[in-house]
Amino acid sequence: MTPVNNKRIGLALGSGSARGLSHIGVIQALEEMGISPAIVCGSSIGAVVGAAYATGRLQALQEWAESLTRMDVASFFNLSFYRSGFINIERLQRFLTEVVDPQDSDIAALQKTFAAVATDLESGCEYWFTQGSVRNAVQGSMSLPGLFNPMRHDGRWLVDGGLVNPIPVSVCKSLGADVVIAVNLNGDIVGKHSTHRHNSRAKHADSTQKNGADWHRDDGGNNIVAYVKNTLRSYSDSIFSNLNSAQDSPGLFETVAGSINITQDRITRTRLAEDAPDIVLTPSLSHIALLEFYRVGEAIEQGRMCVKKEKKRLKEILA
Repeated sequence: MTPVNNKRIGLALGSGSARGLSHIGVIQALEEMGISPAIVCGSSIGAVVGAAYATGRLQALQEWAESLTRMDVASFFNLSFYRSGFINIERLQRFLTEVVDPQDSDIAALQKTFAAVATDLESGCEYWFTQGSVRNAVQGSMSLPGLFNPMRHDGRWLVDGGLVNPIPVSVCKSLGADVVIAVNLNGDIVGKHSTHRHNSRAKHADSTQKNGADWHRDDGGNNIVAYVKNTLRSYSDSIFSNLNSAQDSPGLFETVAGSINITQDRITRTRLAEDAPDIVLTPSLSHIALLEFYRVGEAIEQGRMCVKKEKKRLKEILA
């Protein structure tokens, strides 16, 4: 893609789980301004959206996300904990194959320069995917500890890239970017998970009552179907109520999410001070929790809004 005024633009897409769907809105708004980055680097969910952008599958990713329900997100989980992760790996790989990269692309063959960041579990060092399979790069970059199994690649066990480089500005610069636009998903999230707690509890309690009513209702045989459907819905609700904690004390997923938020916020601040981008775009995403991928519309809108707010500054930088 032709750089603006001969400047090679790099786009560093940060980690942040479901909040990362706001990257879609950021990219769309930048393209509408005539800004088409030549270099796209991402960590975790940033690698997912970055890969979809680099392979021409951004619209497909958006449509997939817009079709999600809470139950669809819950279906990515194993009912029983398997080894070191909760996520159904077969379902994840099917998502990468069908949505992100059906062609099983090679990174070196993409029209845009693309890289994904992962973390070497044994050494704690960054691992950059700059060649090889796009699917492998994405899976390695998004292997969030506790949710995903580590990925074995190139003699290493790899986990989520957000642990060491949440916003890969340094990667963009190393790959030749003259100007780097960074997208920080973690600017307003520390301490915000607990605000969802009481709403989640009420919602979960209401769902449980409805499940019981549906099971005992005599509706000519359809009660069994209703029971199965509501059991799945209850399972979905239990995941998200645990995410935001249905108890007074933090639940498992809230504890994990809160810890990740704190870690990534602190690492992000340090890395941005060391490798300062030319501009940081910060969508307001504290209301979207770790696994609320079905809130894609809100996330995309926040992504578009943060570009709009910085439109003047973007034009100055790229002039």
